[in-house]
Amino acid sequence: MGKGSAKSMLGWSLLTVVLLLSILSPLNIITLSLLMIPVLVQYVKLETKRFLIYYGISLAALYVAASVLITGWVGVVLIAISLFFLPPVIQMGNLYKKRAPARTVLTIGTITMLAEMLLSILVAYMFGLNLISKMKQFMLEVLETMPAQLRSMIAIDPDTLVQLMSQMLPFYMIVSSLFLIVVTHWLARKLLNRSGESIPAFKPIRDWMLPRSFVWYYVIALFMEFFVRDSNSIFFTLLLNLLPLLTAVFAIQAIAFLFYVAHSKQWNRTLPIIGIIALLIFPPAYFMFSLLGVFDVAFPIRERMTGK
Repeated sequence: MGKGSAKSMLGWSLLTVVLLLSILSPLNIITLSLLMIPVLVQYVKLETKRFLIYYGISLAALYVAASVLITGWVGVVLIAISLFFLPPVIQMGNLYKKRAPARTVLTIGTITMLAEMLLSILVAYMFGLNLISKMKQFMLEVLETMPAQLRSMIAIDPDTLVQLMSQMLPFYMIVSSLFLIVVTHWLARKLLNRSGESIPAFKPIRDWMLPRSFVWYYVIALFMEFFVRDSNSIFFTLLLNLLPLLTAVFAIQAIAFLFYVAHSKQWNRTLPIIGIIALLIFPPAYFMFSLLGVFDVAFPIRERMTGK
């Protein structure tokens, strides 16, 4: 570690500033997905003191640029956003330095970001700002500005829809945290390995396999769905978040199974690619794929295919 040249590290600092400033543009979704990568590369390549110097330079340059181009308070907000993403970077960077397995990096990074989100909601509430209430108000305003034809396509009234969406906040937080960490790990690992590091990768997707206990969680959740009807109960909220999450997880397991089939039969990757496209453009396919994923985990399908 500590092998990053001054020129390359300044380049990463500049990229950090550009990405943070681009949060103010329509590309902010892409920007947020890439925001941790340059900082993570610096953290892995540099000793702690040098990293703090370069990171401090990034934040100072960001504040100056925001003050000149817009106003100072925007610079403060962007610095706060950067600091929010710093703990997951540090956790992932420390694990990279220890050559920890990719699964461990993904788990710790996701948990760290989730904890930060929960802490942010709690701190905001302590200062009199109810973020969940603000989110409900924003969603209602969005629904009201929708064209009448689109609103008529919604089967339930806006208040009920917003209430259900707010109850699914844990699901959104888990999925967004997982997405950000996966993207960061995938790209940062490629960049770091090209620079001479040796960061462990995930196993090939065809070898992914969920623990069998997940099958029981899924079966119990599906069974409970028939009996839980009170939308204000804790069990309803739990199922509202757990079922979509388990469905998505088993759908991914199904894609892993299709990759395994293509590999074991020495086919090209057309089959799993078609599966991925189906999931992206046809949401009802999630349930069908999740059932395939359940069968893959619960029964020895792969062993029977290979005769092992």
